[in-house]
Amino acid sequence: MQSKIMYIENKSKDHHGLAWIGFVEFSKSGQTVYFDGKELKKLKNPGTWGNHFDIETGEEYWISGVKKNGQNRHWCGGGKIMIDKNSIDEYLKLVDFDILDEKNFTIIEFSKTDKSRFNELENTEVKFMNESRSATYWDNNKRKLSSI
Repeated sequence: MQSKIMYIENKSKDHHGLAWIGFVEFSKSGQTVYFDGKELKKLKNPGTWGNHFDIETGEEYWISGVKKNGQNRHWCGGGKIMIDKNSIDEYLKLVDFDILDEKNFTIIEFSKTDKSRFNELENTEVKFMNESRSATYWDNNKRKLSSI
């Protein structure tokens, strides 16, 4: 399993959602990202805001490499970025800074992700969303399927 320092932002609040920097793990295929107890799957058709989604909540996330200039937030976004304390040294090397500017960051510690707990979620049947004649289903890749 590959591990790399990445920038992750929850896009449920546009450009002001919670954001993190830290080491993430990738699945063998590279289509799934694990971090801080979450499993984020790559969207087959990226949404307006995100390129991944949380398989438990359906929320969209933007995941990208860390910008070398330290400006990871979208220009019209804002808010402190949570940074995993175990990734600070690597982050400072990537951005070529001497110290972490704590007015822009909150230091946290990512929790370990138990990947086995997601196995059942990923292998569930397509979900029936309503009982109308034009019912809509969602598959495991967050794609809408029509019942007609």
